[in-house]
Amino acid sequence: MLMFTLSSTVAQGQQNFKGHEFPKLGYDYNALEPYIDAQTMEIHYSKHHRAYYDNFMKAAKDSKLAQTPLEKIFETISKESATVRNNAGGFYNHNLFWEVMTPKQGEIPAALRQAIEKEFGSLDSFKQKFADAAKTRFGSGWAWLIVDNQGKLKVTSTPNQDNPLMDVAEEKGIPILGLDVWEHAYYLKYQNKRADYVDNFWNVVNWQTVNDRYQKAKR
Repeated sequence: MLMFTLSSTVAQGQQNFKGHEFPKLGYDYNALEPYIDAQTMEIHYSKHHRAYYDNFMKAAKDSKLAQTPLEKIFETISKESATVRNNAGGFYNHNLFWEVMTPKQGEIPAALRQAIEKEFGSLDSFKQKFADAAKTRFGSGWAWLIVDNQGKLKVTSTPNQDNPLMDVAEEKGIPILGLDVWEHAYYLKYQNKRADYVDNFWNVVNWQTVNDRYQKAKR
């Protein structure tokens, strides 16, 4: 089972885990323009993401959480405080979000395309299903492409800063693509036009990273 593999991998790596670090952004703030503007990127990364990290580290201080991988924390997140759940989720979700975008988009790798076409019928059908999950998420939250515990691709969404790795998620699995639909992710440029933001997201998806995550999740 895939979830057993994930837990085993986390357990094996935990002894070498040295703590949580705030990641560097892999591109300039203006690199994703015109689809995501520089001001939004700077505020989103340096203010919102940083606040999730700082608040999580403050909550984790002097506890085992400070030396526990986020994926392992999420397995029993229902036992943690709302502060830990919200901020650990925000920290992890944004880490993934920056990684699955790129200013130099390439072709979708064949293995990932074939898996998407097998599960959803076509790449366009997948994009529509994912976009619907993002556009119809009420309030703040995320849209996800995940690998479930049967190794199948699924589209799902979560509220607030939850994610599919958490024991509270309705659809559980390993996220390989995520889209932030909190207003702070798009409002400066798109105002209330979330749909336009979601549609433009496809212009900056890092398909190679998504494929790498897919291959790792399958293992």
